[in-house]
Amino acid sequence: MNNVTVIDTKRGLRAHGIEENPAHLKELQDKAAGRDAHGILELALTGEFAGKTAVVSSFGAESAVLLKLVADIDPNTPILFLNTGKLFGETLRYRDRLQDVLGLGDLRSLSPSLDDRTQKDPEGSLWSTNPDACCDFRKTIPLARALAPFRAQVTGRKRFQTRERADMLPVEFHDGRYRFNPLWQWDLQQLEGFAERNKLPPHPLVEDGYLSIGCMPCTRRVQAGEDYRAGRWTGLDKDECGIHLTDGGGI
Repeated sequence: MNNVTVIDTKRGLRAHGIEENPAHLKELQDKAAGRDAHGILELALTGEFAGKTAVVSSFGAESAVLLKLVADIDPNTPILFLNTGKLFGETLRYRDRLQDVLGLGDLRSLSPSLDDRTQKDPEGSLWSTNPDACCDFRKTIPLARALAPFRAQVTGRKRFQTRERADMLPVEFHDGRYRFNPLWQWDLQQLEGFAERNKLPPHPLVEDGYLSIGCMPCTRRVQAGEDYRAGRWTGLDKDECGIHLTDGGGI
């Protein structure tokens, strides 16, 4: 399997990945078929992918579930956390608490470069005029750089969350690496039940009505009867930050 380097001329990024191999992807999908979340994670973190996989986590409302499953297999798995500079203070404190409770040994905090912040968002208000561009330089670009050395990534995405995720599979190929989605079929009831059984600390904003938690300016409380993701980017035709989209355009 050959390594490849993809140059994004628009952003000047060099994304190091591997060539897509449909036969190998099919083999991995067949191996994942019928496995539970723990089994899919074993496929992602051991064997051929041992030491070559990173987990992407927002440390949001449901993140503790995936991180607990990861820690049970290998607590020293690299965890990539996007510190955008616009997060709730509660999220930063929750990150620290989960790292301590779960014994996460390799938590990597990513942030946009100083040059990008200075050139693209000198006033810190880009979120209000062009949220896609804000997500791009605060999330997509830093994550692409951090994922460059890895052959695979693990996400906490679930089918119920957004329309873009409704057809996702447990194993995919995305931006030059394999992408494992161990919680792909879980619903809110399963997530809550797992968290309760394992006595996982909840994100402090959940009790205050935040069901999906991202950056502070672009997240609000969800009212009774609203969609689970209604509190993200209210009033916009947007429910993904872009880091998981096939065109490279959330956690």
